[in-house]
Amino acid sequence: MLVVRDLVAGYGAAPVLHAVDLTVPAGTIAAVVGANGAGKTTLLRTLSGMLRPSAGRILLDGEDLGGTPVEQLVRRGMAHVPEGRGVIGELTVDENLRLGGLWRRDRADAGRALDEVYQLFEPLARRRRHHGHQLSGGERQMLALGRALIGRPRLLLLDEPSLGLAPRVVARTMALLRQLRDDTGLTVLLVEQNVRSALGIADQGVVMSLGRVVTTRPAAELRDDADLRHAYLGF
Repeated sequence: MLVVRDLVAGYGAAPVLHAVDLTVPAGTIAAVVGANGAGKTTLLRTLSGMLRPSAGRILLDGEDLGGTPVEQLVRRGMAHVPEGRGVIGELTVDENLRLGGLWRRDRADAGRALDEVYQLFEPLARRRRHHGHQLSGGERQMLALGRALIGRPRLLLLDEPSLGLAPRVVARTMALLRQLRDDTGLTVLLVEQNVRSALGIADQGVVMSLGRVVTTRPAAELRDDADLRHAYLGF
């Protein structure tokens, strides 16, 4: 589904990504792992159109996304949940969720998608009239994910979903991603500092260091490679 070739991107005159290559097959979870400063978040920002690459190609279903506006990327089936979640505290849960479907012309299906999100995240259904600032960290993460799912994406870019969450909430979030992959065929590109949890649900692992892809392997192989884990992942 997603193919990245020789991608170079950064901030101003300072490149962060250096000739990054990446392939994510449809219906799989790819976990991008590495130390702080490896370029993981910059990769997601570039893929979602928040940053413009200075070189390289990004292809979604074989179509080159070069120069595609962010809103068109969303219409093509890409959704990005950035680090920090982006919940609007002054809006209710229901209003936050509906933002995720404002662009959709099929209002009936948008309504069905909203119902499906409430079924998927029962705590949100119980708190749909509460404002975003009244939610726990775990509930805000559910809300950010749910808002992305309202648009029925085929590719979900997810940045640090476990950040600041209790271990049981992290486990539930990871299990949900695996369920979405299995039940709906959703493709996920997951950036995560909790390497054990990420590799536990991923089909493949992508190790980054200093803006470059060091290796891409089946997740189980990465978990079993002690030398590589010690060198790049810290465990």
